[in-house]
Amino acid sequence: MAVITPQIKEFIENNLGWITTVSKDGELDLGPKMSLFVLDDTHIAYHERTAGQHYENLKNGSPLVIAFANLEKKQGYRFRGNVVLHVDDDIYNEQVKVAEEKGTKKPAVIPVLEVTEIQNLASGPTAGKTIAKD
Repeated sequence: MAVITPQIKEFIENNLGWITTVSKDGELDLGPKMSLFVLDDTHIAYHERTAGQHYENLKNGSPLVIAFANLEKKQGYRFRGNVVLHVDDDIYNEQVKVAEEKGTKKPAVIPVLEVTEIQNLASGPTAGKTIAKD
């Protein structure tokens, strides 16, 4: 697994992330997720609260790609890997507690991306280049 460095963790904590999935008909679905967070050094997760199209796509085997960007700094990162949907397990139960503490809607599921590749989205010649890979 690709390791999420302390610098990248800080970037994730301070910037809005977007996810993309693909429907079984090949249609892309892109949207912001304000609940994205670093679970540990090799995993990023979020609270899937709407149980909408992204959730349906993930249930149907769609890949999950996550990206964070800061327009002002012209920096960003994209994360690829394998996704696992957590329901009724320790990860899910812990995140339900987090949602309760924050006063947010109870998540339907916690998608967790096991990061296998990190790409640099900074403006310039390194844009899109892989900086960490399994």
